[in-house]
Amino acid sequence: MSNKLIDKYPHIPFRKNWKLKQSSLLLLGQCEAYIDAIKRTPILPNYYQKLRQLSLRKGVQATTAIEGNTLTEEEIQAIIDGKKLQPSKQYQAKEIENMVNAFNKLFRQVVYDKEINIITEKLLCDFHKMIGDGLGEFFPAIPGQFRNRNVTVGTYRCPDYTDVKMLVENFCQWMHEEFHFGDKNRSFLDVIIQAIVSHLYVEIIHPFGDGNGRTGRLIEFYILLRGGLPDVASHILSNHYNDTRVEYYHYLKSATQKRDLTDFIEYAIVGLRDGLSQTLKRIQKGQSEITWKKMIYDKFDEINGKYKKNTTDRLKKLILELDMNSEIIPSNIPKIVIKSAKFYNDASLKTIKADIKRLIDLQLIKEIENKLYPNTDILSVMFSQQIAE
Repeated sequence: MSNKLIDKYPHIPFRKNWKLKQSSLLLLGQCEAYIDAIKRTPILPNYYQKLRQLSLRKGVQATTAIEGNTLTEEEIQAIIDGKKLQPSKQYQAKEIENMVNAFNKLFRQVVYDKEINIITEKLLCDFHKMIGDGLGEFFPAIPGQFRNRNVTVGTYRCPDYTDVKMLVENFCQWMHEEFHFGDKNRSFLDVIIQAIVSHLYVEIIHPFGDGNGRTGRLIEFYILLRGGLPDVASHILSNHYNDTRVEYYHYLKSATQKRDLTDFIEYAIVGLRDGLSQTLKRIQKGQSEITWKKMIYDKFDEINGKYKKNTTDRLKKLILELDMNSEIIPSNIPKIVIKSAKFYNDASLKTIKADIKRLIDLQLIKEIENKLYPNTDILSVMFSQQIAE
């Protein structure tokens, strides 16, 4: 960058103006371990699609809610499903539709088409065009074009519009050089820090008349996805910023004023680590449910002939339909076990308790302090035995 621009914008130095604390390095190590665990966990295709839908829905809501969009997750899911909202919400719905299309397009490019691009001026403009497409007069920017006026965000006076093109060119060149894109030895740390820093610099340069936040977060998502993070993990930072909006704006402002990105980076990595932990737990919960049901089927195959067929069918339906993580209350069984209602609608409490006793004998239900629960502990025992062997 020219000395003239450096003097004019000392808060945009295009150099490594951050220092990774020891705590940040530990957090990054945890993030990498979570990503590895997520990638290595086998997931059934239909369950993974549910996770993708959840991740997409939450990611779209997060990145638009920060900018004031008030549509709920249910309304966003309706848009994803191709449904139309009432006319009074059409502008917000179009914002959502644009983000959904952008995320899906990038997912297809990176995951299916293996189309990997470096961060360039054209890419930034293409991202912005996807975000602003069809928003009309309520979007105070020309989609895909740099701003042609000076703007102030709160108390922050953004760079002069006549300098935007040069700043973006310098930003893109620096991104490529600093973070070793295309290098086989490019590290996990490089991917995460580049994603966060790219988002920050787009916010600070503010190249567009509107939509800079969404563009910055879309670039962040793209770099994470391009860097090998699964798509179910690539929306986590946007979710974190939205869930902690006060802190988000505080650290963003502080980074600009102090000319130091250290605190923002750590704030972002903490959110990434926590989000990855939740994502892994969600995946593991789904796997536990699948394993639990498989074990039930195996158990009833083993005891074939132990009970009459009607009794066996009734017991199997009952244990399959009970919530594997909740207390079992015998008197509630006719109300909660919908598919087995024909077996229990007219059943006496004595019959229900007899079936529960059979399931206890089969080690599928356990009793703790006079309370009954599905015996999911058996899954942990089986896993421990496998390790021991």
